[in-house]
Parts: sequence; structure tokens; C-alpha cells
Amino acid sequence: MSLIVVDVEADGAIPHKYSMVCFGAVVVEPGLEKTFYGKTKPISDEFVAEALAISGFSREEHLTFDDPQEVMQKFSEWIKANSKGQAVFISDNLAFDWQWINYYFHYFLGKNPFGFSGRRIGDLYAGLEKDYFAASKWKSFRETKHTHNPVDDAKGNAEALLKIREMGLKFPF
Repeated sequence: MSLIVVDVEADGAIPHKYSMVCFGAVVVEPGLEKTFYGKTKPISDEFVAEALAISGFSREEHLTFDDPQEVMQKFSEWIKANSKGQAVFISDNLAFDWQWINYYFHYFLGKNPFGFSGRRIGDLYAGLEKDYFAASKWKSFRETKHTHNPVDDAKGNAEALLKIREMGLKFPF
């Protein structure tokens, strides 16, 4: 089993009506050297300018990004090449990031290599601390600045997971 932290930037709130702009992934293991970055062109004419602006890209730039089917195929191959056993999707905001990756995998490839579930970092930390209200305190363990570049953000989240592991949360590398 391999934990893979994923972070998504999108131009709206929901898949299909809006589009994923880009995403990053990092395998959670010492060194955090296994990363993936994908940029996908829009699948819809609709977008929310404020949401797109968070990614740092303009609509004109977004229109030049790669074909989503090709990106998702490359990501699927990367997951298989970099996972030991079943890959586990893990994220800061599971409800947001999962919906985009799951939708794009099923829509473009017909299946999701992560399966049908994932984990939220805040919930893992709250469980470790036995404190529901600790769910956002883990973010202070990030070393890489949260920039909205999805690889940077995934890497910072993976750094926090490694720190949480040092604190006693058991998970495999």
C-alpha cells in the first residue's frame, strides 16, 4: 500500500459543469521525490474567474493545457509505477480533491486506480490526537509553503504526514 497525496486546482466548484485546471501528487515516503504534475484543458465553457485565479492561470493559458484523457492516462501509469500495492488517495480537502480526480478518471478512463475511497489528513490527525477540534492544527507541520501550485501543496501535505507518522500514526512506506 502506498499513500499518495493529491492536490487539485479547478475553475469552479463541481466537475463537469466546470473544469480541473491542474493537479499534483506526491508519494508519501522519505525524500518525497516521486511527484506528478498534470495540467488539463477545460472540459466546459463555464468557469468562475475567481476560482481560476487561485491557480495563477488565465483562461487563455488554461485553454492551451493538455488533453484530459492523455493526462489521466499518464497519471494512472505513474500511480501504477510508483505504488507498492494499492494506492491510497489522501488529501487536505478530500471532499474537493477526490471529486475531481475520481470524475476525471471515470469519465476519461472508465476506472479510478485509487478505487472508491480516500483519507483526509485532518481526520487522521484528529484521531491521533483524540481531539475532533485538532483537525486543522496539522497544517503547521508543512515545510513547503502553500502556494496553490498543486505539487508544492501536495508536498507540504506529505511533509506534514511524515511528521504525523513520527508522532505515532502508523502507515506503510
